[in-house]
Amino acid sequence: MTVIEKTPDAAQQRSGEANGRIWGARAADWADIQEPQCAPAYHAVFDKAVVGSKTRVLDAGCGAGMALRLAVDLGASVSGIDASEPLLEVARTRLPSALLAQGDLEELPYQDDAFDVVTGFNSFQYAANPIAALQEARRVAKPGGRVFVMTWGDPAGMEAAALVAALKPLLPPPPAGAGGPFALSESGKLEDLARSAGLMPLEVFDVNSPWRYPDLATALKGLGSSGVAFKASETSGQDALDAAHAATLTPFRQADGSFRIGATFRVLMAGLEA
Repeated sequence: MTVIEKTPDAAQQRSGEANGRIWGARAADWADIQEPQCAPAYHAVFDKAVVGSKTRVLDAGCGAGMALRLAVDLGASVSGIDASEPLLEVARTRLPSALLAQGDLEELPYQDDAFDVVTGFNSFQYAANPIAALQEARRVAKPGGRVFVMTWGDPAGMEAAALVAALKPLLPPPPAGAGGPFALSESGKLEDLARSAGLMPLEVFDVNSPWRYPDLATALKGLGSSGVAFKASETSGQDALDAAHAATLTPFRQADGSFRIGATFRVLMAGLEA
């Protein structure tokens, strides 16, 4: 696989640097505790894409590389790109032979028609320009290939939505017009985004992916490892973050002291328009 050197524009570079910093601040906790909570969605996507020994997979926003590790276990050849160097360092230990690059989703350093499957697990919505990022995913996907976009599921009745809401008072006011964490969860939103990028929506499906933690200390470390949570800790302090998470977790405590929180991810499968 040829990697092409590209230089993002200033706005994209600033966005990538900011996301890379906050998502990489607690890379080990993310990789060890929180990233595995998404595993059911990774498996569902690779089942839907029929990933196997001849599949070329790009994970756009690959983080610590767990999804790519699962694809390798299925026999795929894999590449990944992420804005966070600390997360990529973890990914390199998991995938020593994979092609992993640091960069922005709006400027993918790959040739046209290079991949059978392009995935964006909880990543495209963080791009400075999500439409441009998806257009790049379309460009590097080969004819007949598939592009997958994962975001939050419907927050109505989802237990994990309470943990997301708990962060809102701890964060700076969002920019005017910002859609919020569940903006793409509304019916039709993922399809509209795909069409705006020149992709053809094929299917939207939900994946149940409950979060499990053996004790409160582990839960606080895992929940505190996301980029959004780290930003909340910078804004309002670690004690405030831990207190908000602990209070919200109380209803989900099991008899043995562990925690189980229901969570759902929504996934779009798209193809290239004819």
